[in-house]
Amino acid sequence: MPLDKIDLSILREVQQNARISMTELARRVGLSKTPVTQRVQAMEKSGVIAAYRAVLSPRKLGLSHVTYMEVRLLDTTEAALRRFNDAVRQIAEVEECYMIAGNFDYLLKVRSRDITHFRTIMGDQISALPGVASTSSFVAMEAVIENAEIEV
Repeated sequence: MPLDKIDLSILREVQQNARISMTELARRVGLSKTPVTQRVQAMEKSGVIAAYRAVLSPRKLGLSHVTYMEVRLLDTTEAALRRFNDAVRQIAEVEECYMIAGNFDYLLKVRSRDITHFRTIMGDQISALPGVASTSSFVAMEAVIENAEIEV
């Protein structure tokens, strides 16, 4: 879907406040309510706007410990990858998981309460995932830039 300057303005406003009313959104981008509503609906239908959600504070929820993990698998056949993918999605503390082209197979971002909680997650859940040959862990000391949003 090609986006013009007004669409990009709408996206910036919605990223800042997904609960903004169509009337206020229209005012901010300089259009009337009906065309803004139509543009938003078109971006939702096309998938440009994928979802609306609340952004939670991990720190306020007691989940300030972040560890990145490299995971190497014993086997990288399609069936083995599918088994790993299905299983890793079941671990709530795995915030992100990427298949990587490189010296290891997956990179995981694990969010936990503290190092003891992480150790339990690693030992009981991640190491037990199908096909895991080895893992390496890297504890984050400070989030210098932490932003899951895409700027438009």
